[in-house]
Amino acid sequence: MKILVINCGSSSVKFQFLHTATRERLAWGNAERIGEELSLFTYKNSKGFSKTEENIRFANHEDALRTIVNRLMDPEVGVISSEKDINGIGHRVVHGAEEFYSSVRITDEVLDVIKKFVFLAPLHNPANIIGIEVCRKLFPEHVQCGVFDTSFHHKMPKYSSLYAIPQEYYTRHHIKRYGFHGTSHRFVSSRVAQLMFRDYKRLKIITCHLGNGASVCAIKQGVSVDTSMGLTPLEGLMMGTRGGDMDPAVPLFLMETLGMSLKEVNTLLNKKSGILGVSGKCNDMRELHEFIANGDESARLALEIYCYRLKKYIGAYSAALGGLDVLVFTGGIGQNDEIVRELTCSGLAFMGIKLDRILNIDNNRKESMISSSDSKVPIYIVPTDEELLIALDTEKVIKGIPIED
Repeated sequence: MKILVINCGSSSVKFQFLHTATRERLAWGNAERIGEELSLFTYKNSKGFSKTEENIRFANHEDALRTIVNRLMDPEVGVISSEKDINGIGHRVVHGAEEFYSSVRITDEVLDVIKKFVFLAPLHNPANIIGIEVCRKLFPEHVQCGVFDTSFHHKMPKYSSLYAIPQEYYTRHHIKRYGFHGTSHRFVSSRVAQLMFRDYKRLKIITCHLGNGASVCAIKQGVSVDTSMGLTPLEGLMMGTRGGDMDPAVPLFLMETLGMSLKEVNTLLNKKSGILGVSGKCNDMRELHEFIANGDESARLALEIYCYRLKKYIGAYSAALGGLDVLVFTGGIGQNDEIVRELTCSGLAFMGIKLDRILNIDNNRKESMISSSDSKVPIYIVPTDEELLIALDTEKVIKGIPIED
């Protein structure tokens, strides 16, 4: 099948058009700065065509999606002859609350439930909903499938998913650990089992999804049993602009003692903290390395905190799993940053985790094993492919094939 995968942000639409049988990306790109005077549109295809247009304007998401479809059907650079060549549309949806434990066909009832729980992901789900509604308008006869970032984590035991607060806040207000990046954690954990020629249902796996947003997941017998993000994506690891774990009294102190408003604190913790907050320079790990190379101590400290916290989670999750069969790095930083991987694994030999420095450098960015020959725990780089998983789930929904969660 040929599946169009849509990932809508508040001012962008990322897309990929994939052939599920060959797993080939036929076309992909991004519509950015939707609603601004000048937008950006990038379109690439598997034949080598690549172009970014700056003299274009998308008034809204419908404009952007119409442009995407028109480009897919373009006689010169398109990859399909008509809309009928699109067999289905898969949507990334950030939050499925406790209603969606697997990928589902989007109906009016499903869309109503997604809207009902917007309060759990106010920065992400509204944009996802816009993408769904526009696609249903443009393609009323096509099957639309929702693939939820939270669904992979729904089997977490209560002792790891519930917070130690009065339980009425969970039962009445749905406050619990939901976790995110589930599509990525599900893809790379199943993929590493294939690379190891091992039964996925018999492995204890830790996956580290490291990008501007970052999370760790402990996976036992194919089930997520713990993950670092919580009610929101703010909890857990230090990230590009998010502070991650901290004393819950910090926001109270900022409001009570410094007189900051709720909105100001939210902005501080989500957009001005993390790598950006500690370094005072940037939120991009590539830029951070440049500052470190020039002797910037604040940048060095940001890197040290980042890797230290990641190391702590690996140790904690190894204990939670009762051992570890494989450690996986993925995401923009996890796949492409040999320094972060080396600093994180340094000192973990007592757990049987030994990185091969040469393999770590030579195989950067590649799907490969980078542990030393005497490491008891294999270490892998596995590039994530959330769009492929969304496409495969969409195909199963169309065919009525149950999706293993």
